[in-house]
Amino acid sequence: MPVQPQGRASGQQAIEDETALAGAAAPPFPDADLMHIVDLLPPEEQVRYQEIRDFLQSRIRAASIDYWNREEFPFGLLAELGKYGLGGLQTDGTSKLFKGLMYVEVARADVSLSALVGIHNELIVGMIDQLGSEEQKARWLPGLTALTQIGAFALTEPDHGSDIAGGLATTARREGGEWVINGAKRWIGAGTIADFALVWARDVADQQIKGFIVETDRPGYTATKIANKIGLRIMQNADIVLDDVRIPESNLLPGATDFSKANELLRDSRAWVGWQAAGIQLAAFDVARAYSLERKQFGKELARFQLVQQQLAEILGNASASLSLMAQLARIQADGKLEMVQAAMAKSTTTRLARASVAMGRSLMGGNGISSDYEMGKLFGDAEILYTYEGSYEINSLIVARAVTGKSAFV
Repeated sequence: MPVQPQGRASGQQAIEDETALAGAAAPPFPDADLMHIVDLLPPEEQVRYQEIRDFLQSRIRAASIDYWNREEFPFGLLAELGKYGLGGLQTDGTSKLFKGLMYVEVARADVSLSALVGIHNELIVGMIDQLGSEEQKARWLPGLTALTQIGAFALTEPDHGSDIAGGLATTARREGGEWVINGAKRWIGAGTIADFALVWARDVADQQIKGFIVETDRPGYTATKIANKIGLRIMQNADIVLDDVRIPESNLLPGATDFSKANELLRDSRAWVGWQAAGIQLAAFDVARAYSLERKQFGKELARFQLVQQQLAEILGNASASLSLMAQLARIQADGKLEMVQAAMAKSTTTRLARASVAMGRSLMGGNGISSDYEMGKLFGDAEILYTYEGSYEINSLIVARAVTGKSAFV
C-alpha cells in the first residue's frame, strides 16, 4: 500500500493539508513579502493582485501537478486564466510592476503556465499589438487576450540558438501575392497547440529577418512535441518543420521587417524571466516552510533545527533580492530606460539565485524533495529551464560584461 506523502500531498489534498496547517498555527508573513513590494502597487491593483493570487494558489497550484507529471496541457485551466485577465496583461493598461507581479504569482503556482502566460503577453500579444497591421490586430487580439486563442513564437532553430540573429536559416520567398516559408524551428512553446506561429524567416530578396503569421493548419506546417523534458513539462514545446508553407502577403507583420524590432521585444521578454525566477523562489520557500513546520524528526519540527532555519532564511533572502531587483527594473522599464544590459543582468542574476534556492529546498526536504508529489522536485526541474532559456546564463553574463567593459568575448 503506498505511503501518503508527509508534508505534501498530491492534487487538491495538498492545498487542503496546507490550509489546515495554516489554520492551526499560521506562520508570520504568509505571503513572504518581507520587502513590501506589493505595497508599491496602487490600491486598485493591490485588490486585483490579491484576488488573482488567491485563485492561483487555490485552483492552479495543486491542479498543475498531475498535468506536469503527464506532460499534458490543461486546456480547462487556460480558460480560467483567461477569465482572470491573464491573457491581456500586455494591453490592459496596468502598471509594469503589476504585470511583473502577476508573472511572479503565476510562476509561484506553476512555472510552465507562467511561461505560457509570459510568452503569450510579451511576445505574441505584444508583437501583434505593436508591430501588426490593423487587420491583424482585429483578427487576433480579441481571442488572444481572452486566451481562447494561442500563438507560438517561432525563432529558435535546431542549429541556431544563441547565434540566431546571425545564423537564422529559415527562408521566406515572395511569389506574387504570397510568401513561401521553408525551414525548421526547435523548442517552440505551444507549437503543437497554437492557432498560429509567429515565424521569423530570412527574406531571400534582401536578407532581412522578418516576422510572419503562419496559421498552424496550413499545408506544410508540421509540429512534433518534444517529450521527456526534466522541466516545464506542461509547456508543449515543439519541433516545427515548414515545408513550402504558403501564406498571403498580408500575413507579414508590417512593423517586423528587420530583426531590430524583434530584438526590442526579446529584451523585454528576457527581463520577464526575472519575474519567473522570483516566483519560483517564493514557491520553493512556501513549500519548504510548510514542510519544515509539519515534518518531525528527532521528536520536533524541522523548523526548529538551526541548519533548516539557515536554509529557509537564505531561500527567502534570495527570493527577496530577486523580487527587489525586478521591482527596480519595472521602474526603469516604466520610464522607458530599459536596455539589454539591465534585462540580461536581471535574467542571469535571478535565475542563478533561483537555481541555488530550489537546490537548498530540495536538500532541506531530503528524499521527499525529489518527488513532484511534494512539489519541490517539480520546482527543481523547472528552475533548470529558467536558467537556460531566453538566453542561457552564460550568454546573458557575457552581454553584461560586454556592456561594462566595452569588450566583446562572444567570439
